[in-house]
Amino acid sequence: MPGMIKEDSLKRKRSKASEKSSKRAKADDNNDDKGDDPQANILLLENAILESKKNYNNITTLLEIAQKESDDDSVQLAIVSLCRIFLRLLASGNLTRRDGQSEKDLVVIQWLRKRLGDYKQIVIYALDQEDSASTALTLALRILQAEGQYMNGTDEYNFPKFFLREIVGALVQSGSDDIRQEYCEKFLGEYADIRFYTFKALKDFLSTNPPTSSDHGLFDNIFDILSFFEDVPDSAEDIGELYIVAPKKKSNPVMSLNQQKKQAQEAWLALLNLGPNREQRKKVLQIMTRSIAPWFTKPELLMDFLTDSYDSGGAISLLALSGVFYLIQERNLDYPLFYRKLYSLLDANILHSKHRSRFFRLLDTFLSSTHLPAVLVASFIKRITRLCLSAPPAAIVVVIPWIYNLFKKHPLCTFMMHRVPRTPEEKDDLENEGMGDPFIADEEDPMETCAIDSCLWEVVQLQSHYHPNVATIAKIISEQFTKQSYNLEDFLDHSYSSLLDAELSKQVKKAPVVEFMIPKRVFLPQDPTSEVEDNLLARLWDFQ
Repeated sequence: MPGMIKEDSLKRKRSKASEKSSKRAKADDNNDDKGDDPQANILLLENAILESKKNYNNITTLLEIAQKESDDDSVQLAIVSLCRIFLRLLASGNLTRRDGQSEKDLVVIQWLRKRLGDYKQIVIYALDQEDSASTALTLALRILQAEGQYMNGTDEYNFPKFFLREIVGALVQSGSDDIRQEYCEKFLGEYADIRFYTFKALKDFLSTNPPTSSDHGLFDNIFDILSFFEDVPDSAEDIGELYIVAPKKKSNPVMSLNQQKKQAQEAWLALLNLGPNREQRKKVLQIMTRSIAPWFTKPELLMDFLTDSYDSGGAISLLALSGVFYLIQERNLDYPLFYRKLYSLLDANILHSKHRSRFFRLLDTFLSSTHLPAVLVASFIKRITRLCLSAPPAAIVVVIPWIYNLFKKHPLCTFMMHRVPRTPEEKDDLENEGMGDPFIADEEDPMETCAIDSCLWEVVQLQSHYHPNVATIAKIISEQFTKQSYNLEDFLDHSYSSLLDAELSKQVKKAPVVEFMIPKRVFLPQDPTSEVEDNLLARLWDFQ
């Protein structure tokens, strides 16, 4: 019996030991599962860092994970986790130097600041990655905001200019169009301090990093950021709010409209000094008077760029015309031989250009003054009517009302409409030899073209134009001038499509009588027995 009891007791002890070992094995398996989950491991490291300063070395571990070049979700999670960590540390003052801190604390602060610098570089690098750019931009701006609020430790306004310059540099050097657009919409257009220091960062970036011949897209990328603003703020109230709150008692240059314009002016000048090519120059000139010149506190600084563009000829001269007029109007720019250069723009391509409407608006403004010499105005009228002989219908329907308005403003030019030979000698010359047009088409000086001695026979030709709308509107020059003036805006946007749609939409009151015989032969002579005359094509060419 004692032996039996002992044996039973041994069995019971063995069963308890086996249960303990199985429990220990399950616990080890659970710990292994947690260790195999990288996301759970990252969260554990983050919580440990926030719980105690002894675990600050975990920041290095998270930085190593964030620096991995892989598509694993753990990289993104580590970057986001580090952002939360540094935001907590900045808000709690663990990265701020204060009076009375021990040497050990200063060493820790210095180490944390270096790790923050490493994290910034990781975020800057992530801005170039398409899948992580949007997240990296948000994290970078959050770090910038916290650094500006908590890093200084005093009441002085402290904006992290160097970090913003790194962000802007990454956006213009290799960032995608989408991430630049997001930056402009979420930050640049909303916050005055972001806008102010972005202008400054772009100017500093261009001065310290001159582009090479291979940086073809740098100009376009910076242009996209600077041209984001369609309208310039009119007052300090329109500038916007601050991203990093500044002390209320002290003045802040960021909230000064004049200082904002000064920074934008320097950024635009730095960009224009890059020497844009022809297409880039067109992009600049198209928004010059609307989105560039209003930023300048000294618009005369644009004089060299605009006059060079105006003298280059072609479409660039047309686009530069509005900028030159802006300087003439706002800063009393004295452009020598302005009307001579304007007259030279009236070439064979002007009425075919897509910038035709823009040109006519400005041309109407330049010739609206009643103090201009009639000889000068007559040259413009004669030159542009001569170009109408080979112009599209959409351009002619603009020219005729424009000429009508000029005749109303400059009555001395009306002699050009109907010039009658007065002496018997002139009548004999007209009957025997025909009329010689005194207009000198090749003369470059509009004061020397003798257009005032000519007549508008070109308008008579337009009255027989193949397009009915052109023929109808050309006849207003031959009728009495009962209308005070025409509104050019009603004609400037016409095109082939709009003219055709206008004809098709007309209601036909009476159906036209059409008699049409279908020809049996087109390219070959007709059958002699049919007694039908051969057409001109068959008489001139033999297709047999």
